[in-house]
This record gives sequence, C-alpha cells and structure tokens, in this order.
Amino acid sequence: MLYAVVDIETTGSHASEHGITEIGIVVTDGRQVVEVYETLVNPEQPIPPFIQVLTGINNEMVAVAPRFEEVAPRVFELLQDKVFVAHNVNFDYSFVQHHLRHAGYGLNTRKLCTVRLSRKVFPGLAGYSLGKLTRQLGVSMERHHRAGADAKATAEVLHRILGEDRDGHVDSMLKSKYHQQQLPPNLSEALVQNLPTSPGVYYFHDIHGKVVYVGKANNLKKRVLGHFTGNDAGMKRQSFLNHIHEVTYQVCGSELMAFILEHSEIRRLWPLFNYAHKHPVEAFSLYVFEDVKGYLRLAIEGKKKHLEPVYTFNLLVEGQNMLRKLIQQFDLCPKMCFMDRTQGASLPEERGETMVAYNQRVMEAVAFLRKNLPTFAIVERSEASPDAACILMESGRFYGMGYLPQGTPVPQVEELKNMLTPYPDHDYIRGLIYRYIQRWPGKKVELTVA
Repeated sequence: MLYAVVDIETTGSHASEHGITEIGIVVTDGRQVVEVYETLVNPEQPIPPFIQVLTGINNEMVAVAPRFEEVAPRVFELLQDKVFVAHNVNFDYSFVQHHLRHAGYGLNTRKLCTVRLSRKVFPGLAGYSLGKLTRQLGVSMERHHRAGADAKATAEVLHRILGEDRDGHVDSMLKSKYHQQQLPPNLSEALVQNLPTSPGVYYFHDIHGKVVYVGKANNLKKRVLGHFTGNDAGMKRQSFLNHIHEVTYQVCGSELMAFILEHSEIRRLWPLFNYAHKHPVEAFSLYVFEDVKGYLRLAIEGKKKHLEPVYTFNLLVEGQNMLRKLIQQFDLCPKMCFMDRTQGASLPEERGETMVAYNQRVMEAVAFLRKNLPTFAIVERSEASPDAACILMESGRFYGMGYLPQGTPVPQVEELKNMLTPYPDHDYIRGLIYRYIQRWPGKKVELTVA
C-alpha cells in the first residue's frame, strides 16, 4: 500500500474562494519515502499579508510559479490509487479535490488524518498540532508552514504511527464505511459514537463550551454524522467544522418534541451557525382596541410587543379570511375592521346604532373566537420508553410539553399543566403542531378548559 502525504499552503481557509500557493507531496510505502514532489503555485490572487508573514511566501515568489492547472496532471498522478494522508486531512483534501476538479480531474481516494491517528496511538500528549507533535515525537522539521517541509514531517509522523499502531487504528480508519475520517479534527470520536439513535436535539460547542449550533434529529447519531459527509469547500462549512469541539444532546420522546425543542433552544441561545431560524417568520395578530370615539375596533397588524393579541397568524391572508367570517357572522362594520378602505359612513352611523350596541357585537365576536380556539394534547407512546410524550395546546396557544408516566390517562388541563414543562409560545411552533395533527390525527386528545 502506498500513501501520498500532502501539505498545502493557501491564501485562505476555504477552497471555493481561495487558491493554493504551495503544495508538497511525499509518497511512502509506510516505512520509507518513495518519491517527493513540491512546488510553488501561482494562486492568481493576492496573498494576504498575515499569510505572507506566516509562511514566508510572498506575491513576488508565486508570480513566476505555475498555475495549479499546469501542475494538476502531476499532482493527480501522484495522488490517484494511493491513500491521501494529511495533518487535518479534510482541509487539505477539500482544497486539492476542489482545484483538481476545476482542472478537469476527479479525485476520490481513501483518507487518513494524522491528527486523529496521533490522538489514538500516542494518547496523553500535550498537544497535537504538527509543531507540537513533531517536537514531542522527536521528528525534525526544516521550515514549519512550508508545504514541502511539513509534508516530510507528516510523513515521518505517519511512519511512527504505523510502527506503534498495535490496536489496528489505521486499518479501522481505512474501512470504507468508517465515519471517523469525516469528523472535525477537534471532535472526539467517542462523543459521536456514544450518541443514541433516538429522537432528540443536539448541540455543537466551540473550544470555550459555547453552543454554536443546535439541531434536531429523528436519529441523533445518524443526523450528527450526516453533518460531516462530503467535502464542501465553501467558507460557511469550513468555518462551521473548525468551530466544533464537543457535542451534547437531549433525548426527546418524539420527533415533534425535537422540532419544538430545537426552535425554543435556538431562540434562547442564538447560536452562531443557525442561520435559518434567526430570520423571524413574518407573523400577524388580531387585536381589539378602543378608538377615540369609544368604539371597539378589530384590526390585523404585525405583532406588537406590548399588546395582547386575540389570535395570531403566520400569514396575513389567513387573518383576513378569519376576520371576514367574523364580520359576516356578527354583523360588524368592514370599515371599522379596516377591511374596507373606501370613504363613507360607518355601519353604526348608517343605522343610527349606539356605541354600546355595536361594541356588544364586537365583544361577542371576540368571545366566540376565544371560546373556539382549540385545546388538545398530542400523546405519543413508544416501546423505547415507558413514559408517553405529551404536548399541550391551550386555547390555541402552545403551553408546553413533557411526559406522562406509564399507564397514566391524559388528565384535564389544569392537572396536566402541572405535569409538563412550560415553553414560550410561538407562531412557528403552533404551525408545526397543526401540521402534525393533520398528518397524525389519531395522536390528538381533545380537552376542555374549565
């Protein structure tokens, strides 16, 4: 078996927008070096000053160097049919694969990460960066942060790993379905392998323990591993992977509970990489208020922080349709409900109706709407747990969720509330619940409010 040990220097952290400035490849049979290749590369973009200082490679040095397309045939020849090895392999592989693809070559090889292997074969060291690792193992390095020198040092680290690997870690990593190779370099394999296969919510933490991403899953282990498949070279993905140092989780009694908890936790923690839920869903509410003449009016507006809505809607048209039904059923004035913008007298003025009589009909409409807001529980039982997952909607609002002990029937609302954990109500969560009961009506238990 031949290994191609690779190191690259680049203009930035993600391949989709940055170029390679130098590449070093050391081909080895695991005991001795067979071939060495290194070259500067013209990245066809300026090298940032910080990287120039770090690597010693400046714009003048690469100006006369070949472009990657020119060295791609030789690079591909050295890499194909070999095991691709690097220190933090997913970074180097994503760059090389991306730029080879643009040059017309498809790279698809097995990979080995010397960071992960070193943690297993040489546990307990003070650090596993290439600089720290080589010093602790007594491996010489000519010029750190230069591709050729780092590739040679990594090759020697590989030799040491292969020589000391008594437990078959290298063979395990080379198995085609072995997930560890895809994991971020700072995330412990044990944390991922010990994840349950049940529904729940998982949290990715950075080096300081701060939550940077919250996700939901019907199968926690499968979903977490799914984050690390593929070789996306984009900036967001590379930054995301580099931030992950730990994963924790909460098991949920159902997939719906996981959806709700995920949304609640994102709004509580505002993690760095949860982009979608940070954009608030446009929501509208029905309000009742008294105008300067003393008339009660109904109006649909965007959500107001300091006003209590009669009801809320995800879509404006949904609220308008409900308000039209109330206008027709309770003989309300379209103008006074802001559904008719034409000029002219209001309905009470046309009829000579008193303010008290009209306001009475408005209050009847509001009472009717509130009375008919649904109260129900969603109860799900599974063989995996003796307790039943329970979610409560009270008068059209999400109250909270929790578990009912085995054999416990669903009690009435006030008693049930004492058994559940309250959560903030939100339009998005209500939408999830209503769509869920449309799909699974048999899990809905109707309740009455005292």
